[in-house]
Amino acid sequence: MNLKKTILNLARRLGYDIVQFNQDNPLWRRIRLFEDAGINHVLDVGANSGDYGRALRSFGYSGRITSFEPLPEAFAELAGCAASDPLWTYENLALGDKQETRKINIAGNSVSSSFLDMLPAHLNGAPDSAYVGQVAVPINRLIDIFGRYIDSDDRVYLKIDTQGYEKNVLIGAGDALKEIKLIQIEASLRPLYDSAFLADEAIQFLRGHSFEPVSFEPGFADPVTGHQLQANIIFKRTGIP
Repeated sequence: MNLKKTILNLARRLGYDIVQFNQDNPLWRRIRLFEDAGINHVLDVGANSGDYGRALRSFGYSGRITSFEPLPEAFAELAGCAASDPLWTYENLALGDKQETRKINIAGNSVSSSFLDMLPAHLNGAPDSAYVGQVAVPINRLIDIFGRYIDSDDRVYLKIDTQGYEKNVLIGAGDALKEIKLIQIEASLRPLYDSAFLADEAIQFLRGHSFEPVSFEPGFADPVTGHQLQANIIFKRTGIP
């Protein structure tokens, strides 16, 4: 028995399967996008407990990460996750379109927490996401703090996962968008949060700021109907040298 078969059989006995990692895999495409744009600094907006940063490290990204998470409990987990990584900075802060303190709705599953009211389509697809409380958190605009984290030779990937608040984050980025190479947002295909913009609106907005969509990744879906409710869309700034 060759080594490949031995590894496959061992993995299956442990309850896992191994599949070929190819260009049909969204993660493969994201790795190629990072390499093509020379990304060396990721701004992780809406980091929650640090899962996104861990995923970056697991697929071999070794550059800087700056994570922003407003929820106190999620931030504590994020800090514990990133503390031993010298290139991973973390801030107990939300980003938006103005500097203020505002109450955020805490979801039962944490990751669905939002400044916006949740709509029935989201609750129907994920009943455990119902709000269970609120907490007041600080919000800053990205444009106001960009220079605090970004060096002149940084090639920046901006990831935004803020449960309907993505447009506010983008507006608050202002001219900093001109310094960003790639943007990843979690966009809704149907209304999930009150006043959040949908995927087609996100594409139109970012095209107006010289970004084109280059990758679509599946996201949250209704487990009963099978309807896709959200997708991760990655945009590339046009004319990147």
